Amino acid sequence: MANPVVAIVGRPNVGKSTIFNRLAGERISIVEDTPGVTRDRIYARTEWLGHPFNLIDTGGIDIGDEPFLTQITEQAEIAIEEADVIIFVVSVKEGVTDADEKVARILYRTDKPVVLAVNKVDNPELRADIYDFYSLGFGEPIPVAGTHGIGTGDLLDKIIKEFPKDATNEEDDSIKFSFIGRPNVGKSSLVNAILGENRVIVSNIEGTTRDAIDTRFETEDGAKYTMIDTAGIRKKGKVYENTEKYSVLRAMRAIDRSDVVCVVLNAEEGIREQDKHVAGYAHEAGRAIVIVVNKWDTLKKDNKTMSDFENLI
Repeated sequence: MANPVVAIVGRPNVGKSTIFNRLAGERISIVEDTPGVTRDRIYARTEWLGHPFNLIDTGGIDIGDEPFLTQITEQAEIAIEEADVIIFVVSVKEGVTDADEKVARILYRTDKPVVLAVNKVDNPELRADIYDFYSLGFGEPIPVAGTHGIGTGDLLDKIIKEFPKDATNEEDDSIKFSFIGRPNVGKSSLVNAILGENRVIVSNIEGTTRDAIDTRFETEDGAKYTMIDTAGIRKKGKVYENTEKYSVLRAMRAIDRSDVVCVVLNAEEGIREQDKHVAGYAHEAGRAIVIVVNKWDTLKKDNKTMSDFENLI
């Protein structure tokens, strides 16, 4: 089963990145007082009381016409769509704002559990002000102070209570593997080639990742495999699914559910930064890794081409 995904959302400058860093246990997001500094989603793998999960920090949701704000909002909404649990961060210093209410309306449209975190409650006198946030409609607000770590234990306790229960207890002795890589590195062709060569497909199973289908098949020698397909590899869905940023979260989910991770590189383009991130996450998750260099036939080769690429890897 893939680790649950927890997304931290809210309007700009309420302290989302500070809370993210506190929950992740390391300083990953850039923390500044300038609204909009976290433009894209930042990811971390963490755990609480033996419950591992993936944490996403998002840019602040702001409803506006500027392209920059539109991009931030789109990234946050993608994270919301993929999340199992949402932390809605507000600030006790400003009280309930129009922007908070706009974010709340976005969250109303989801069918996801929302944990309301009132940040910057760094002294007892401010605790009485948190009750104003009941008006947002997400139940009891949890007071926290991300800078000092106050209340983060209570916040984490609430989050793990909202994790989805694993409804699948079926034993599976197959080897699970996935192809991970940037868009257009040739994952689809590899998937299709494998399924074309191994036509004994036992079943298509709905995966725990939304929009994903796992394909079980057996080879002629009786070996059993389950290919974990991230959405966007074999299926066409929303326009986000072929963007580079969106593919990261899909890759993280697939890695968590795989025994073997095949990191696909494009021989024509070499190794990019996202290739390193994906391979690094697979390594941190303790998965076996196979590096697949696709489109090798398109390169002009000499007697050093192979060794040069191996050294690059």
